[in-house]
Amino acid sequence: MSPIRVQLNQQDKHVVLDNGILQVTLSKPEGIVTGVRYNGVDNLLETENEEVNRGYWDLVWGGPGGKGGFDVIKGTSFEVIQEDEEQVELSFKRTWDATQTDTVPLKIDKRFVMLRGCSGFYSYAIYEHMDNWPAFGLAETRIAFKLRKDKFHYMAIADNRQRVMPMPDDRQPGRGQPLAYPEAVLLVNPINPDLKGEVDDKYQYSFDNKDNKVHGWICSNPPVGFWQITPSDEFRTGGPIKQNLSSHVGPTTLAMFQSAHYTGDTLNPKIQDGEPWKKVFGPVFIYLNSVFDDEDPLSLWQDAKEQMLIEVQSWPYNFPASEDFPSSDQRGNVSGRLLVHDRYVDEEPTSAISAYVGLAPRGSAGSWQTECKGYQFWTRTDEDGYFSVFDIRNGDYNLYAWVPGFIGDYKCDTDITITAGCDIDLGDLVYEPPRNGPTLWEIGIPDRSAAEFYVPDPNPKYINKLFVNHPDRFRQYGLWERYAELYPDKDLEYTVGVSDYRKDWFYAQVTRKKEEKVYQSTTWKIIFKLDNVDKSGTYKLRLALASATYAELQVRVNDEKANPPHFTSGLIGKDNSIARHGIHGLHWLFNVDVIGSRLIEGDNTIFLTQPRNGSPFFGIMYDYIRLEGPPPASVC
Repeated sequence: MSPIRVQLNQQDKHVVLDNGILQVTLSKPEGIVTGVRYNGVDNLLETENEEVNRGYWDLVWGGPGGKGGFDVIKGTSFEVIQEDEEQVELSFKRTWDATQTDTVPLKIDKRFVMLRGCSGFYSYAIYEHMDNWPAFGLAETRIAFKLRKDKFHYMAIADNRQRVMPMPDDRQPGRGQPLAYPEAVLLVNPINPDLKGEVDDKYQYSFDNKDNKVHGWICSNPPVGFWQITPSDEFRTGGPIKQNLSSHVGPTTLAMFQSAHYTGDTLNPKIQDGEPWKKVFGPVFIYLNSVFDDEDPLSLWQDAKEQMLIEVQSWPYNFPASEDFPSSDQRGNVSGRLLVHDRYVDEEPTSAISAYVGLAPRGSAGSWQTECKGYQFWTRTDEDGYFSVFDIRNGDYNLYAWVPGFIGDYKCDTDITITAGCDIDLGDLVYEPPRNGPTLWEIGIPDRSAAEFYVPDPNPKYINKLFVNHPDRFRQYGLWERYAELYPDKDLEYTVGVSDYRKDWFYAQVTRKKEEKVYQSTTWKIIFKLDNVDKSGTYKLRLALASATYAELQVRVNDEKANPPHFTSGLIGKDNSIARHGIHGLHWLFNVDVIGSRLIEGDNTIFLTQPRNGSPFFGIMYDYIRLEGPPPASVC
């Protein structure tokens, strides 16, 4: 039998979308998802919550004079955009006017779409700021679904990141003990005794954008899955390795579009007075699946992954009715080949293998990291360096890239304008990474992460069993406190040619806890031998950072007391990646000149000081460090 047609049932204060597979109820005109009926369950959303706290779009904003805050977006007008047997699309709008001083100055049009024969529903929204409206900043926007806590106990966000989760009640006083910040709770008397002694923290379940495509929850009775699928990153901010939340205790599942997590407020769009701005977030897909009672409910995860691939292959969707969402034939493509030429490694350019290549709004090399008003389109090169970026929205862009294994950022010199149907071949592009002279020594791998360094075992009192013997062991709580236990009196010393960065370089340069709420700045030493020194030459110290949080990096060469230091970064970073179990945040690259007269033949020491000690979370994660000698006269 063919699927039944999509039906719309309009009531006084609600509307119901029904395609015979599921029924979705939304408040009218607010556009809050109050109910999802599926597979014999009257409502998969938490019925103990008020209707406004079940399925909703929200944002966090700030304006002049301290205005702003958390805002669940409630429409004030309702419209049926499309209604036929194949599709129903609904609009719930809210438009700012000058009398609304406590509301974000945006016109927001939330859309919900149900298709015939489709086991789920879609949502997207158009945010618009007019050219005569006041300034504001957007700290966060997302969709949140709160599921029934009596039904959904198993969370799956990756093949190796899934588990039975605590109940929300387990985080409350008497069952949970708050740790260093409210999000982290030690389960002291959980409803499920198997979870006693574990730590729960939503930031342990964060993802890079590139990997954050499907996540959700499984109910075992009846066996039902509730999944959030994001088929494209084009509307997310910060590029492919920006980290965002996924699902967490609630049970909650999120579609994150914009946030300052792991980056700080440099990634918050700051819309100016009179600045016209429009952006479409989504569509994302809420997918529901089920199996028979005698089948394994965990197979629902595999099915959700397969559905995610279908959604990715279907992007850009052809069904959204808004003219602000262009179809594939209204977009353009860019292709080419990226080569990399480090003249101290290879005489000729070589293929940039698995490089990240993307189009983002025009800016400087690396500006895509903090770009947050427009759209970005990313891909990876193949083993020969070839790349193709498909279905790019019309507009003005630069092409950016970075290559794992090489420091720095690439930007193509040619500005790119995308028009409908264009197919631009850029040919061969050559990236020449920063390089002044031959490598004398190096520490780490230039991959914008600190994962290759020493990540300690967690304190046995603060374990999440999921991350024991796990590739993401850095997700454990409290690892920053292990530094003071490993180095109680003196700081880390690393001897080039003797030490092993995988064992001897702590993953983060953090403060040392001396007593309660008293922290000490730290100075790490790199000891290295030089047989010959060019006293008249200039050496180059490359310091690539994976993250920084209210930190300062001071560099001194062979003089620990030098004042001022030979180099200082100044105050940098608001990533908070140390506290949030991220192994990276925003990337930084500092290139420090070291005059030859500061070096000696024999043992030399570079002192790396992080002097700011106001918190256990102030610190730096290194990505890669390299000392280059002066360039030989014959190399130009």
